Amino acid sequence: MEMSNTLESEVRYYCRVFPDVFVKAEGSHIYSESGRAFLDFFSGAGSLNYGHNNPSIHKAVMYYLKENGIICALDMNTEVKLKFMNEFNETILGPRGLECKFQFPGPTGTNAIEAAIKLSRKITGRKNIFAFFGSFHGMTLGSLSATSSLRYREASGATLHDVTFMPFPEGFMSTFDTIKYMEEVLTDSHSGIEKPAAVLLETVQAEGGVNAAPFEWLVKLRDLCTRHEIIMICDDIQVGCGRTGKFFSFEHSGIKPDIIALSKSISGLGLPLSMLLIRKDLDAWSPGDHSGTFRSNALSLTGALAALEIWKDPGFEKSIGKKSEKVESFLSESFKSMSPRVEIRGLGMIRGVSISGNDGPEIAAKIASRCYDNGLILERAGRRSEVVKLLPSLIIDDDDLYRGLNIIKQAVIEFA
Repeated sequence: MEMSNTLESEVRYYCRVFPDVFVKAEGSHIYSESGRAFLDFFSGAGSLNYGHNNPSIHKAVMYYLKENGIICALDMNTEVKLKFMNEFNETILGPRGLECKFQFPGPTGTNAIEAAIKLSRKITGRKNIFAFFGSFHGMTLGSLSATSSLRYREASGATLHDVTFMPFPEGFMSTFDTIKYMEEVLTDSHSGIEKPAAVLLETVQAEGGVNAAPFEWLVKLRDLCTRHEIIMICDDIQVGCGRTGKFFSFEHSGIKPDIIALSKSISGLGLPLSMLLIRKDLDAWSPGDHSGTFRSNALSLTGALAALEIWKDPGFEKSIGKKSEKVESFLSESFKSMSPRVEIRGLGMIRGVSISGNDGPEIAAKIASRCYDNGLILERAGRRSEVVKLLPSLIIDDDDLYRGLNIIKQAVIEFA
C-alpha cells in the first residue's frame, strides 16, 4: 500500500476503498496477500457475472494461449471472432428475435457508447442526444456528455454539449410523466430543444443508485422513439449478460432497442471487451469510420465464446431467477419492519439498500466499511453514494449468498 501511495496517481479509487493487496481469486472469493479470504459482492463492478476464474471459461482461455492462438488482430477475421458471432447469433439473438450486426469498438464500455452515439448521429444527421437524470455511461468525452454527474462532468475540463437530460422515473420524479413531457418537447416548435438522434438509457441505473425503470415506462419510451424516428440505445454494459435475470435487461419489458451496448461481463473472465449490437438496417458505417487497436481482442473473445456455453443450458437462466427470488425475499423480510429510511431497490441480481436522510451517505459508508471488516466486498452507488450496492456473481452458491446477505443485514441493523 505504501508503494501504491508513492507511485500511483491520486486518481486511484477502489484501492482506497478496499485497502488490501489482493493476489488470488476463485468463484465468489478473493484472497489478500495476508491470506485473508473475502466474499465478493462487487464482482469487478459487474464484470464477473460468472465468478472469478470460472473453470470452464478459464480452461478455454488457457488452452487458447497454450496453442499460440492469435491475440491482437485488430478487426481482421480470426477463427474465434467468427465462431463467437455465429454462436452468439444462434444462442442469444435468434431465440429473442433480434437481427443485428456486430461491431467491436475499443475494449471498454465507454468505447461502445461513443460508437453508438456517433453512429446515431451519422444515421439521422441530427446532433442532440436525450439521456436521463442519474445516468452513467462512461468517462470519455462523448460518453461523459451523456453522464449526469456534475462532479464527473466538471472533471472533464471541457464544455460538454449536444445532450438534453430528461427525468428518470425514480424518487421525486417517479410520478412525473416523462414520456408525455418528451412528447411535448418533440412536438412543440417553441420547446427550444432540438429533436435528438437517439435516446440513450440504462433500464437499471447501476451507478445512479440501482434505479429500475418500470417495464410499462420502457414500452412507452420504445413507442415514442419509433413514432418520432429516434434511435433507442440501451446501455446494458453493467446490467446485461444475465445480471437482471435475463441475458438482456430490457427483455423483462418485451421491447427491442435499436442499438445495444455490451461490455464488462461479455468476455466471461473479466478481460477487456466491448461490442455493439446494431439493428441490421441501421448499419450506416463506412469502412474505418470508427476503429481502435484492441477491438475484437481474440483472447477476450475466447472467454466470451466459452461463456456462451453456459447460456446453452436452459437451467442457467432459471437458476439466476431462483437466486434473484432468494435475494429479494431475504432483503424484504429483513428490512420491512426497519426504519422507513431503508429502501430496497433493484432487479434480479443487482440490488441496492438505500439510506435516506442527510446522513444517508455517511451511514451507507459505515455499512459498507463494516461489511468489509467482516469479509464482504461491496461498493456504494447513488447521487450521494447513499446506496449500498449488491452484485454477487450469478453462479454463487446458496451458502455464500446467505452469508453475504446476513453480513449486510447485521451492518444495516447496527448503523441504520
